[in-house]
Amino acid sequence: MSKRKVKDAHLPVGECITKLQEILRERICCQKLPVKPEGVEAQHKHLLELLRRTAVHGESNSVLIVGPRGAGKTMLLKCVLRELLEEKEVQKNLLQVHLNGLLQTDDRIALKEITRQLHLENVVGDRVFGSFAENLVFLLEALKKGDRSSSRPVLFVLDEFDLFAHHKNQTLLYNLFDVSQSAQAPISVVGVTCRLDVLELLEKRVKSRFSHRQIHLQSGATFPQYQQRVGAQLSLPDDFPDLKFAQDWNASVKALSEDKSVEEILRRHFNNSKDFRSLHVLLMLCLSRVSVAKPAIKPADLQEASRLCLGDATANMLHGLSILELCLIIAMKHLSTIYDGEPFNLQMVHNEFKKFLKRSHSMYNFEQPVIMKAFEHLQQLELIRPVDGAASKTQREYQLMRLMLDHSQITEALQKYPQCPIDVKQWATSVF
Repeated sequence: MSKRKVKDAHLPVGECITKLQEILRERICCQKLPVKPEGVEAQHKHLLELLRRTAVHGESNSVLIVGPRGAGKTMLLKCVLRELLEEKEVQKNLLQVHLNGLLQTDDRIALKEITRQLHLENVVGDRVFGSFAENLVFLLEALKKGDRSSSRPVLFVLDEFDLFAHHKNQTLLYNLFDVSQSAQAPISVVGVTCRLDVLELLEKRVKSRFSHRQIHLQSGATFPQYQQRVGAQLSLPDDFPDLKFAQDWNASVKALSEDKSVEEILRRHFNNSKDFRSLHVLLMLCLSRVSVAKPAIKPADLQEASRLCLGDATANMLHGLSILELCLIIAMKHLSTIYDGEPFNLQMVHNEFKKFLKRSHSMYNFEQPVIMKAFEHLQQLELIRPVDGAASKTQREYQLMRLMLDHSQITEALQKYPQCPIDVKQWATSVF
């Protein structure tokens, strides 16, 4: 009886909204690992056996997990590690080192991170090593147990594995694979990558030391599953404090999922990326618009969130430019039309800009150094870039550049540019 009363309790709308935000934000942002990953049972079993052989029997291995973004590579690895660490022997012995190609951009940084994660800073101290290999071997030697007979197994996880292949001489990869092949110490190297051609990036000496084991994952999400995910992520649980509010909210979510305009928006997102993480970003933007005054998500909210998600980042960057920088972009647009996409230099852009100033009898008057500075800023933003092989010895005014923007992006940005002068807008759309 008391439980029923708790369920039928009516809370103030403000409290309900706060509780709703708390539950859904946690669910969307902190995605929990499934008990068993679906559809990848064979891959799960294969990876678990490989890592167990290292963790329990001290056998070295190397493997690549390959698949498109959002296919579940990291989830698979986390599920395997969770299951593996349930074994006491593994929990006690296995050491883990997690590296990411986006963060560890060269081998020196990677080695520093390995030392930090293995808690060997004090052991290394101020020692000077002749080579990367010596340093790595010393670290692995330092992990040997008290009797110095056997080393603790180490799992190296290399996220964005393909980026490590761009490091100078691929020293890190060479040494890790070399140790795993020569059985100097029990280590497992697991690379996680989106690139199917990743083996082509490896040097011959590195490739020869890799085991050539690959675990492939497919992005198997279908559009109906994608739609179901929306309902699953936004629905409130049965034990929500206010039953009436939860029923009304779940009914509004059901109506939202069945709306035709919402289906179109979701299909556009699905075609753009099947990754559920991008869908979670979309839902978080919708959720942020829910308030006491508007206690439900409407199709218009999804439309606005979609516009923000799929917005052109480069075109949005143009909204933050100064009028001078915008004028230089328009001058480049005209030059690329006149010369059929041929590269241009600052001098040509300046001449085109001066023609506009003369025609429009504009009050704008910029000195050459100011224009040069604006031109350099556009290059820093990568809205323009030097032509490949353009001689660096050439005077800056005459260095050939290319515009990295589409004409439609410039037109769209001008329409949204705050308080854009009319003569500048007219110049952008003119054919002269």
